Amino acid sequence: MALETRQRRPLPSDLPATASSPTTSYTKMDKPKRSDGENDGVDKGLGWLLPLICLGMLRHMSATSNIIHDCDEVFNYWEPLHYLLYKSGFQTWEYSSQFALRSYLYILLHKLVGWPASWWFGEEKVRVFYAVRIFLAVLSVISDAALVVALSRKYGKRLASYTLAMLCLASGCFFASTSFLPSSFSMYAMSLSSALFLFNKPAMALSVAATGVILGWPFSILAFLPLTIYSLVKRFKSVFLTGVFTSVILMVLSLLVDYRYYKRWTSSVINLLVYNVLGGGESHLYGTEGPLFYLRNGFNNFNFCFVFALLFLAILPIAKKKYAPELLVVVSPVYLWIAFMSLQPHKEERFLYPIYPLICVAASAVIESFPDLFRDKYNPNDTSVLVMIAKFLRPLALGLILCSSHARTFSLINGYSAPIEIYKHLDYYDDAGTGSVLCVGSEWHRFPSSFFIPDYVGQVRWLDDGFTGLLPIPFNSSLGGTSAAPSYFNNKNKASEEQYLKDAEQCTFLIELQLQRPYPTRGSDLSTWEIVAALPYLDRELSPPLYRSFFIPYQWQQKNVFGQYRLLRRIPK
Repeated sequence: MALETRQRRPLPSDLPATASSPTTSYTKMDKPKRSDGENDGVDKGLGWLLPLICLGMLRHMSATSNIIHDCDEVFNYWEPLHYLLYKSGFQTWEYSSQFALRSYLYILLHKLVGWPASWWFGEEKVRVFYAVRIFLAVLSVISDAALVVALSRKYGKRLASYTLAMLCLASGCFFASTSFLPSSFSMYAMSLSSALFLFNKPAMALSVAATGVILGWPFSILAFLPLTIYSLVKRFKSVFLTGVFTSVILMVLSLLVDYRYYKRWTSSVINLLVYNVLGGGESHLYGTEGPLFYLRNGFNNFNFCFVFALLFLAILPIAKKKYAPELLVVVSPVYLWIAFMSLQPHKEERFLYPIYPLICVAASAVIESFPDLFRDKYNPNDTSVLVMIAKFLRPLALGLILCSSHARTFSLINGYSAPIEIYKHLDYYDDAGTGSVLCVGSEWHRFPSSFFIPDYVGQVRWLDDGFTGLLPIPFNSSLGGTSAAPSYFNNKNKASEEQYLKDAEQCTFLIELQLQRPYPTRGSDLSTWEIVAALPYLDRELSPPLYRSFFIPYQWQQKNVFGQYRLLRRIPK
């Protein structure tokens, strides 16, 4: 009888309608909420609005206040753009059709903004300059915001918020985000492709990566390698076909544009790779640095953020469940790229730009994992004293990084902005007459571009102050402009007789840096020159490294030594 009264197991059809059936997919919404609120909002993460607003404000500040950190940005990108818009500008040997190492496709991307801006602003070329910078800022905002949102949806708000704060305020990101350089374009592609990868869209991620390599900087292909390999392993067919299709389209487009401007069938992408890799290159002619250059440079631009980023692999065994393998794939280019670039004799700060956003991600992951270093692995809810201290250290570490970054940014902008500001004073001296000649001596490498030269200035000429390398020379329309192969250009960095103005008496204006040195400068002769504008410029050699690198309140101006960046005008005889 006992067996007859035994209850049968309820069938699935007998369950209440509110219960999940075997055929219903499980989602985050089905996850029961805990009483401690840990899962509150886990399905939401950071939305798009906050990253777009925060990054938008900071990138706008960068676009309007950023200095020019490298003369390569001016002469290889701003000057060709100025020539396409105004039919005047300086040409470097890389743009000679004999060598054709630079892509006009990259320049044309910026002409899409520069041309309507030049039509709208007319003679105010400086506004065109800043319009292009705003365009660069927009690209940076979109790509970095996508990365933040992807991190939030994949790993939570805390990691995304830390990354957002560093992307906004880290000096390296602040300056690189609005620099007109292929390495900056590759940086945008790195952020966006990493975001798409975390959004589980590997085919689109590889397409963006290919754009960053071909349209931006070909050498950045090494930085995109981990993401490419993992994406191919994950979904080979769609990823492979998308990558090949994007690469072929961009290579054909680049080939056609190069033919349009160089007037011969050539590929600037292949030429650049051949020159630097297969041809052995001679980049060492432009300076060499030791193997620790990028470690020092990384600390200067990211301070302790850079140190934490390098420690990512050290915390990975503890945080493996959270971050492996996807975040490891995203962050791994930091190690790969620094190691590879450190082996090259010629080093430039801009060469690290492609991995700048990843440094922020890696450092944020390390800081977010502080409590995990002390938590009992068998007790995820461990609230021991060490765990609580580690949680308290997270905002302290982030605050230290952000304050140091702001100090670095403030010091650079206020210490070295004179070159880009002094040229704006030329607008007030158009009474000098059409055809005036502006002369620049040893300060040629801080020339901010022809966008800052008013129309009444007929020429910008270099004066021989002892530099023995090859300087840029104006595009020569009579020789074919962009298709010209002038004989005075060479790839050996040997000075040409054409690059200097022989008679300094022809100079109407003179740009000069006056420092506390025992030897006189051209502008020291006040019987020949009058000072019409002067701005302070930080003297790097006489200022203490700590105070010149970081702004320390009440000490920065007192401890540092300043020279004068001058605009001088010849006194009529």
